[in-house]
Amino acid sequence: MALPYRSYLFVPADNAKLLEKAHQRGADALILDLEDAVLPAGKPEARRGLPAPIDRLHGLGVPVLVRINSGWRDAVADLEAAVRPGVAALVVPKAEDAGALRVLSAMIGEWEAERGLSPGAIGLVALIESPLGLERLADIAAVPRVAALALGSEDFALSLGVEPTEALLALPCRQIALAAAARGLAAIGLPGSLAEFRDLDAYRAMVVQARAVGMTGALCIHPAQLPVVRDVFAPSAADVAWAGRVVAAWDEAQAAGRGAVSVDGRMVDRPVAERAKAILARSAPTTKNAE
Repeated sequence: MALPYRSYLFVPADNAKLLEKAHQRGADALILDLEDAVLPAGKPEARRGLPAPIDRLHGLGVPVLVRINSGWRDAVADLEAAVRPGVAALVVPKAEDAGALRVLSAMIGEWEAERGLSPGAIGLVALIESPLGLERLADIAAVPRVAALALGSEDFALSLGVEPTEALLALPCRQIALAAAARGLAAIGLPGSLAEFRDLDAYRAMVVQARAVGMTGALCIHPAQLPVVRDVFAPSAADVAWAGRVVAAWDEAQAAGRGAVSVDGRMVDRPVAERAKAILARSAPTTKNAE
């Protein structure tokens, strides 16, 4: 099942000060980061401390994801700490191999059974950070536990030795959006650097472009980015009003045995009605957090 969130805020898993107030920032979901945000020497302690913030945030009704490490020994240790009630998904960096994701999925399944979780309760977010990962998108998206494909803009650019610009990242965004849509998954990412949080006009333009090609949400590294992401990815009031009229007319037409109906001077058939229903679904609030 696709993750329903729009804005995902990274929080270092070993930063008690940031964790304490993370639920107040307004993110639809929080990603507790065991990878880049934690120095190698600090990873064991970060894992040991992980259950407490997960339990607290879950109790507050905040969706929690955990970004694990890419090396196998670190990844297994991360799973031991992170597979528990209150975790919606694990973010897997440098996703390039569907077989490796299936192995992770099998291990997660064992911990789910051991800890009283429903099979498949914890999804996977495959973070595409290289051309090889992009080349294998279809296979990665087909792994049953995968709930989202995400673009790791900075590392993807690093793999090519260039800056994370629109010129480089617009095409990967489109490819990820298409692969995700084909499997009914969330598509997360932006055609530019995640580090942009001072020039919010430029950041908004980047988010608008992401939505225009079919991305459904964005990874955020600063609270200032969150209102922009939620605003752009949420349907406008005009879109919601249109969708309401379409769904009402479509339901009436279906009850009368008709396969099409006119709304606002335009023909509505099943694909248009389904798009309207999707808009109404996206308009529902995705977070209770306050900024």
